[in-house]
Amino acid sequence: MDERIRDAEREDEMADDLARITGEAKRVSARFSLSGRKALVVGGSKGLGQSMALALAGVGAEVCVASRDRTALEETEAALREVGSANGAASGAAASSFQADVTHEDQVEAMVRHMAERHGGLDILVNSQGTVVLQPSTEFSLDAWQGVMDVNLKSLVLCCKHAGRVMLEKGYGKIINISSVRGFQGRAQDMAYAPSKGAVNQLTRSLAIEWGPKGINVNGIAPVFTVTAMAAEFLSDPKRKEWVMSRIPMKRLGQLEDLMGPIIFLASGASDFVNGHTLPVDGGWLSA
Repeated sequence: MDERIRDAEREDEMADDLARITGEAKRVSARFSLSGRKALVVGGSKGLGQSMALALAGVGAEVCVASRDRTALEETEAALREVGSANGAASGAAASSFQADVTHEDQVEAMVRHMAERHGGLDILVNSQGTVVLQPSTEFSLDAWQGVMDVNLKSLVLCCKHAGRVMLEKGYGKIINISSVRGFQGRAQDMAYAPSKGAVNQLTRSLAIEWGPKGINVNGIAPVFTVTAMAAEFLSDPKRKEWVMSRIPMKRLGQLEDLMGPIIFLASGASDFVNGHTLPVDGGWLSA
């Protein structure tokens, strides 16, 4: 008799589960919406950061882009307004930009205050700032090493620290750190970039462990060579480009739009149970 009761209870539970997930499936597209969310994209005026900022605006987020380049910021802010308006979102009118050198803590603090004053909060932080220097290792200057570390690592620490304070107070947040396949692999003549991206991966994991229980998801994206101005110099050598193409199973370089789906996923409710993960967007590079 007891066994029959237990079987009936299990059947009821399975029926309840099916009803629940059926209801969730009917609303699944809403899980990717960022309507009402406030996003800050650091390094968002060009390249990868710019494309991701526009993608966030495309699904309803109010977006602020930050960088040192005033002209590029103004151009990107105008594009954000256009994207937001095209999607019928009030977020377009709310787009903003903030000029800052995020290797300086006082400017990071001012940037986060801008989010509170202009947007009324901060839900999503994308750290897309980055720089690279390649030199023979025996000639790699300390100044070059420090410059890369300041932009690629120190600034992420500062941005996560001050954005994290806001998110912890609210009990909600999404932080996405832009790494690289070089965060998983070494490279010749690379005393700074690859080590800095490896550190970004570890920072992402550490913050995910600390802040995950408090409602903040911390994840990363690791692109492969993508068609940007920063990659252009390296890829201008035909032999280098041929080697890169031979290493990518999909036999093409990354395009800016390839980052749009991943950033929306990690910034949205669709990824609420994803934490401490760095997602390669690499055409299979790391599998080859």
